[in-house]
Amino acid sequence: MSGKVTLVGSGPGGLGLLTTRGREAIDAAEVVLYDQLPGEEILSTLPEGAEQIDCGKHGGDHTLEQDEIEALMVERARQGKRVVRLKGGDPFLFGRGGEEMETLRAQGIEVEVVPGITSAIAVPEAVGIPVTHRRFASQVTILTGHEDPTKGESALDWQLLAKSRGTIVVLMGVRNLPKIAAALITNGKDPDTPVAIIERGMRPDQQVTTGPLGEIADRARQRGVKPPAVIVIGEVAGLYDGTTVYRP
Repeated sequence: MSGKVTLVGSGPGGLGLLTTRGREAIDAAEVVLYDQLPGEEILSTLPEGAEQIDCGKHGGDHTLEQDEIEALMVERARQGKRVVRLKGGDPFLFGRGGEEMETLRAQGIEVEVVPGITSAIAVPEAVGIPVTHRRFASQVTILTGHEDPTKGESALDWQLLAKSRGTIVVLMGVRNLPKIAAALITNGKDPDTPVAIIERGMRPDQQVTTGPLGEIADRARQRGVKPPAVIVIGEVAGLYDGTTVYRP
């Protein structure tokens, strides 16, 4: 007997941006393995009768390692259960959903993926920063600020990124912001390039820190910026005027 695993992207936070299909999958689940990024508003609506397994990160410590999470999904699915792996944003954008899909497929387990609205676009959008703009940016590059530490060298081409005239959006980059800014400037990016950091985006305690690329790391340190945060680098960041245009 084999069940099914559904990888659900919960969006950037709040019930308002959770898709209808995501809601259906959660409500039908017998097992939910969840991260913290979906937020309390969504997590408080998990079905009471379902087994709820916390897979999130608390104070920098992982409750479960990735191989343990995948093993649990396989085990529960083999028991014939309807399993939901609930993630923030979109499962396939730095959410390790691709790895989980590979593992499940290798074990012969049915997998469904429910796309979610990514914070890389929605969080800047909520404060009036469009990641593309007819005058300022005809392309957008989304990159991780926290690469796999087991890799021998970075997969990011900083020289190419520095030359880009489009928008750069960095996820999971707060701790490495000084290195990211330095790498871009060293490779030719103008230190005066506007940057906006949206901290705890779409939450009641949302905070935005802005400044030029050459100063943004110091400003973030002075303001005590902490994860989760979305970093926007490029001329579009200069459009921020203190306005919140979407409130969940």
